[in-house]
Parts: sequence; C-alpha cells; structure tokens
Amino acid sequence: MNDRMTELDLYLFHEGKLQEAWNHFGSTIVRDDLGRSLGVRFTVFAPHAKIVSVVGDFNGWDSRTHVMEKIDPTGVWRLFVPDVGEWEKYKFCIVTSFGQTIFKADPYAFFSDLRPDTCSKVYDIEGYRWNDGTYMEKRRSGEVSSQPMAIYEVHLGTWMTKPDKSMHKFNELVDYLIPYLKAEGFQYVELMPVTEHPLDESWGYQTTGYYSATSRYGVPKDLMYLIDCCHQNNIGVLIDWVPGHICKDAHGLYMFDGEPLYEYSDFKIRENEVWGTVNLDLGKGVTRSFLISNALFWARYFHVDGFRIDAVSNIIYHLGNPAVGTNFPAIEFLQNLSIAVKTKDPSLLLIAEDSTAFPNITKPVAEGGVGFDYKWNMGWMNDTLRYFEKDPIYRKYHHDLITFGLVYAFSERFVLPLSHDEVVHGKRSLVSKMPGDYWQKFANYRTLLGLQFTHPGKKLLFMGGEFAQMHEWKDKEELDWFLMQYPLHERAARFVRDLLAVYQHHKALFELDHDPAGFRWIDQSNRDQSIFSFLRLSRDPDDFCLIVLNMTPVAYESFRIGVPKAGVYEEILNSDKDLYGGSNVFNGLPLKSEPFPMHRCQQSLDLKVAPLSVAVFQFRSADEPTLFPTE
Repeated sequence: MNDRMTELDLYLFHEGKLQEAWNHFGSTIVRDDLGRSLGVRFTVFAPHAKIVSVVGDFNGWDSRTHVMEKIDPTGVWRLFVPDVGEWEKYKFCIVTSFGQTIFKADPYAFFSDLRPDTCSKVYDIEGYRWNDGTYMEKRRSGEVSSQPMAIYEVHLGTWMTKPDKSMHKFNELVDYLIPYLKAEGFQYVELMPVTEHPLDESWGYQTTGYYSATSRYGVPKDLMYLIDCCHQNNIGVLIDWVPGHICKDAHGLYMFDGEPLYEYSDFKIRENEVWGTVNLDLGKGVTRSFLISNALFWARYFHVDGFRIDAVSNIIYHLGNPAVGTNFPAIEFLQNLSIAVKTKDPSLLLIAEDSTAFPNITKPVAEGGVGFDYKWNMGWMNDTLRYFEKDPIYRKYHHDLITFGLVYAFSERFVLPLSHDEVVHGKRSLVSKMPGDYWQKFANYRTLLGLQFTHPGKKLLFMGGEFAQMHEWKDKEELDWFLMQYPLHERAARFVRDLLAVYQHHKALFELDHDPAGFRWIDQSNRDQSIFSFLRLSRDPDDFCLIVLNMTPVAYESFRIGVPKAGVYEEILNSDKDLYGGSNVFNGLPLKSEPFPMHRCQQSLDLKVAPLSVAVFQFRSADEPTLFPTE
C-alpha cells in the first residue's frame, strides 16, 4: 500500500484515471520492517466537509479524539492512529458545510460489520495464497467466445441453507455448490451481488460497500477460497456489479459529505424513483476512479473472471428512458472501464444486462463500440417466454415470436438469459408459466430449455430452473430441494444434465455462436403445425446438428424434413423420452437420409416427431463406422 498520495495521483483521481484508488483511500494497516502492526492510516475524500474525524471502539466513538488532517485542498483527509489493528470497527464522523454531523461507513473499506450494524472494519486484504494458477493460465490463453458457456446464476443466501435455516458461509458452500456445478455441467457460476448491502430484500443490488465482500457469508478471504476452489475445478466465477445507482441509507455513499459527491447534483436525473435509489454521476472523475478501481480490485484480489453489469439501460439513457436523453458521459465511462479492464487482463469478461437497442454494445472500443464482451438478449427472453405462455392451439398465430430473434441474433454477442428477474414478483417459475396439465407443463418446460441451449448465444439459467422448481424464487428460503424426490422433477433434472452434456460436447452448438455461418433454418415457416427445424454448424463442414422443435402436443409417426447432406443422422437427445418424463416417442436407430428433395435440400429424413419436444440429431457421413445398423 502506498504511504503517500502524489500530485499525479490526485490529478488522476480527479480525472477519473486513478486505477488503484484503494491503495490511497480507506484503512491501511501500517507495519514495521518485521511485519508487526503499528496502527492504521485512515484516508477519505470529503471535499465539502468542515471537519472529519475517525470514530470507533478504539476511542469510544468520540469525534474529538482523532480529528483528521486535510492533506490537500481538493478534500483528501488523512490520519494515522497508532495501536489500532485488524477487525476494529470504525466510521468517519463528518461535519458538513451546513454544520450537520453525519456518520459514514468507509467507501473503500475491505470489510463491514454484519447487518443491521453499519460500521466498517479494518481488514488486511493481502496474504491469501491462491492455488488456481493452472486455471488462470488457461483462461488467459483461451478464446471464450468459441467455447461452451452455460452460466448458473446463484443467490448464495438462498441456494441452500443449513438445517437451522441459517445461511452458509462462502467457505462452507465449497462442499456443496462446486460438486453440484460439476455434476450439472455448468462452466460458470454467476453470483448475485456479494458486495456489502444493508437490506437482504435488495438481493445486493443496492450497494453500500463496493470494496467489501458482504459479511453475511463470512470474511473476504472466505470468498477468495470459494472462487479459488471453483477455479481448481474449472468453473469460472462471474459477479453481478452495480455501477449505476446506490441506495439512500444514511451510512452509505449517498450525500457522503452532506452534498452530492458521487451522484448527480441535478435532482431530476439523480433520483431514480422506480427503484427508490440515486443514480451515480458516471461523468465525474472521482466517481470513475472509484468504480474503475473497484472493478480492477475485484479482479486482482478475488480473481473473478468477469462482471455482469446491472441495469445498463439506466446508464445509457438518463433514468433508463431514451426520451429523457442519451447519457454520453456514462457511455464514455463504460468505454473507459472496458479499456482499463482489457488493458489489465484481456480475458476478463464484461457482460451487459441491457434491454435497449443501443448499437455496438459488444463491439470493441477501438472499433467505435461500448466494449462489452456479451450482452443479455432481453428481446429473445421476452419473446420466447411470451410464446411459451400461449396455449399451443394459439401458437401458430404467434410464430414470429420464435423466428424474429434470428433476424438480429448476430448483431451483438448475446447471452440468452432465463434469470432471477423472470421468476419473481408474481411472474411464476419457468415450469409454472407453461400452459396445460402437469404433463404438458413439464414437456413445454423441457422444450423451452431445449430451444435455449440449441439457439445461437451463450446460456444463463437461474438456480431452481434446472429441476423445474414449481414456486417462484423465495428470497428468504432455500430452493425447494425436496422436489427432487418426486419423479417429474428428478426426470426434469436428468434432462437438464443431459442437455448440458450434449451442449458441452458438440462444437456445432457453441463454436460459431456469434457468426451467421453457425446457424441455418431448415423450416421456419410451418405455422400450422408449429414445428421449427434448423441447423447448428461448426467450422468443420461435416460437424453439424439438426434441431427439431414441436411446439404442440400433436405427435407424428412420419414427418419429412430436408437435410443438407447425404448421410446418417443420429438422435443424440430427445426431450420426450420416458426417462425425462415424456411419452417415449423418439427415433431409436440412426436415420439414413434419402434423395427426396425438401426444404431447399436435395436430401431429407423421415422421422418421428414427439409432442411438445425438442430433438437433436448429429450428422455422420455414411462412410463412418457406427455401433448401430442404419438399415
């Protein structure tokens, strides 16, 4: 940690270009040459303050004892307090320009007191010994976009609780979450916000401690251990990050020194009335330095693999509303963030949760883009769920809800999300959204996930979706794991595991996710029967998959579909098999194509099509050996 702040550091800080601000602000344990703690140096930025003090248990919370020195006219205050050590609670006592006395948590604190207490704690962030070197080397040498990416979105407090209903700590989850992720076949886990926040019901999206791993689940090094163990098991870790808005809690960043500091001064664009929050001014240099340093802090000290950035629409447009105006300084912040992150480590991922049609979100900054690696495809999610919520008898009138997404599927690098936002606030769980009786609900559910995992784009599934949880997400209780004792749910979970295995082991389903050459319709026009068929292709012209989706409960013993090459087509997945809870209409033996032209193809297949199902066929040349007869 740096012991002094130079004029250059201050200049960079105010210009929004200081990229390791945590080295200069917050609480720093000062040690002698032998590593023994001498005390703590406290530093805070409060330009509008008249007086700033450090208060804590070490001085009886008396603001007169440790008054800080203003070391720079721009508003940097500092004080060394001897004989204070790790774990000490503290706050900054600020006398505002209006004479009001307020108590604030440290914006740069590495740890915080457990809610409902709101103190910061002195914590030594250094010293964790990582064991993920092999994974990190592999990450930095690989091209992620051509690899499978199935993301499991998790709220750590409610994924699984202890028998007494209390939450597991970060390090305790290692024994449960990692084996589960490996068994299911997910390549990434996305953690809903793990920064400090005052209210459980905000799910972490209203942050007060950007540099502080939430004390709900243990200490920061416990989270490092969880991420380390994920990496040792080849599981990437993404974290939700909220740079756009903050809550109004008195101890947080809001009106930090009695006046707008990190947020907008203009009330009209500062107040986010929909969420009850305050929008950060991403055009301010000090806000940029704070946030860009924060992203780099999480990458450095926690080895995160990337950031899912929340509410990008609220960043691109003032109040998330194009009519209010495009926020060009905020867009510039996102570009600067991308440049800073990619300069430090090009393999770090930036993923936008963005519902706008703003162009070039995933184009590099050097090419005129915003600089994200991926963007959530909210249009696909909304259209697809609207379609599946329709009774199958009416789906032919809404056929375009499925086909329209392919018009723009390659305009950005997309992630297809079925996230927590779709299973809360009365929206119902995925399987409960589906029409029909129980059999049809589960058949529709399997078909929905089959479409997601065969459609171009990376994948994200919120916890509970993998075993067809019936209730929507209950943010105060663990998932309904007891459902796994019931056959319908156990079989649904088996289908998802097999679907993930097929996805992971067949390049045609992921290698060209963001390239139009990776997708080709066979038949997108069959409205009357609501049957869709398409190809997913890889760079190898002989390595491709045929996907057939039947969106109605009508089964077909003989159904002809065109195929692009003569050869054998082996059904590698069928959601209607009885082991998944289906009616067992499937194509058992590999099918040999026939020279009957159809669907602009010279060859075609005569196959069975199961009701409310997805089927995946792998092409194999007729000359290749097979374990199964084809005649």
